[in-house]
Amino acid sequence: MKKLFLTACLVLSASVMFAQFGKLNGIVNTTKNAAVTTKNAVQTQQSKGSSSSSNTASAKGSSASSSNGGEISENKGKVIYVSPNGAGRGATGDSPATAYKNLQKAIENAENGDIIRIAEGNYLGTNNAGYIEVNKWVTLEGGWNLEFTDRDPLKYITKIEPTQEQLGTNGSKAYINISGLDDVQSNKILGTLIIDGFTLNMGLQTFYKNCDPSDPRTGCPNKNFETGRMEDATPPQVHHQLIHSDAAIAGNVVIRNCLFANGTYFAIQINTRRGEIEIYNNVIICNRYGNVRIDGWNKKTYKASHVNFHHNTVAFAWCRDKEQVDMGYGYEFMVGVNADVHHNIFACNNYAALARTHALSGPDAPIEKERVTNVYDNAFFMNAADLQLPSKGGGKWTNVRVAEFEDVDESVLPKYEGNFEMKNDDPFVKALDPDYLEGFATLKIVTSQSFDANSAANQYRQAHGLNMQGSETIRPSMYGNRYKLSYAYKLFGAKQGYGAQKIK
Repeated sequence: MKKLFLTACLVLSASVMFAQFGKLNGIVNTTKNAAVTTKNAVQTQQSKGSSSSSNTASAKGSSASSSNGGEISENKGKVIYVSPNGAGRGATGDSPATAYKNLQKAIENAENGDIIRIAEGNYLGTNNAGYIEVNKWVTLEGGWNLEFTDRDPLKYITKIEPTQEQLGTNGSKAYINISGLDDVQSNKILGTLIIDGFTLNMGLQTFYKNCDPSDPRTGCPNKNFETGRMEDATPPQVHHQLIHSDAAIAGNVVIRNCLFANGTYFAIQINTRRGEIEIYNNVIICNRYGNVRIDGWNKKTYKASHVNFHHNTVAFAWCRDKEQVDMGYGYEFMVGVNADVHHNIFACNNYAALARTHALSGPDAPIEKERVTNVYDNAFFMNAADLQLPSKGGGKWTNVRVAEFEDVDESVLPKYEGNFEMKNDDPFVKALDPDYLEGFATLKIVTSQSFDANSAANQYRQAHGLNMQGSETIRPSMYGNRYKLSYAYKLFGAKQGYGAQKIK
């Protein structure tokens, strides 16, 4: 019998060879220390805003122009202090001298409306479990020095950064896990939760290949990377969010002045029942599945909840797995919530900067007429797609470039003006880690397939009516490699008026 033997073949996956990579000539040799700062300090209080032009340099909180956007009041309760130099038992937290050492204990003893000021340090929860549980309407205000005389979240780093030692105690919990803030019995706004000035980094808990550029199995483009590619999405790989709500939130939420890095399952994934969700002045970088997803749980109306997502830097959202053929969104529009997305930077997101692929259907379809999803005055750079929409025919998504936003139906993008593609020499581009950018720009996936119909194993399987088997090896040149925090912090203020601005 003539043997049928199919040797290994190499196939280059075109699905990840982004058309915009060809525009990168001249970028990959950019100076590593070319981060640009701005004199415009970000205001940490809420103020009424406007749909300003793309030249606007302010990163103040704003109430976006939507049917249900509104101003959020700051919490004004008592001040509670937390410090790594604080006390355990016996701490009262009512002054720097009597500060709590355990952030979780401070939350437990707080009342709704209180302000918890947190000094620089790494806070891993009770018994270093690796997460914080938040079930009060409080303000968590990181970025204070140890004396509580100065606040600068980029200088006095307040972080939640577990290592693999916490795998057995935080495996099912987000680093900041929100619970107990839902209410289905009333229509009232119950309070305001503010998360301000934190670094949440999963890069020390995630499993990566070794950094060995000589071995294509490691997915490490060059020796300047901290790690090889992210390991496959199977145990013992970490699989949880950086911020997550166990149920819906029946009130207002503010997330600002934070860094979210190297997550394996969404950076921010929260559910809202009613209220205003304002997310601004954050750097959200190198997170898997997606960087931000806000889901509305009130399916009877879109008017109950609104997201104001502005002045954020959203970069390197990675796809679900190493094949890199689904997920990988910068910001994902979900059902049940209206949204205004403006003055952000969306860069190098692996599947799409924005995704509007979900919609209510069936008996809930009439509610879709209430939906408002505005996208205006944003800067885009080298995303696989700038906006992803359902296809009107066939089974593929419709990928839209920023220059084509004006062609999108008005019911999908009522407000779309002021968006633009950044140029290669933009200060923001120069602030990115140049090695990471080059690796992403030249990303390729090599698939090796092996099949022998006449192998002993396959002959046996044929004789017993079983399917024959082969093998497939997929090797990306890069996938979810850990992003250096030193470069992530440089992105605050890298482009005046767009993305995260300098905090102080």
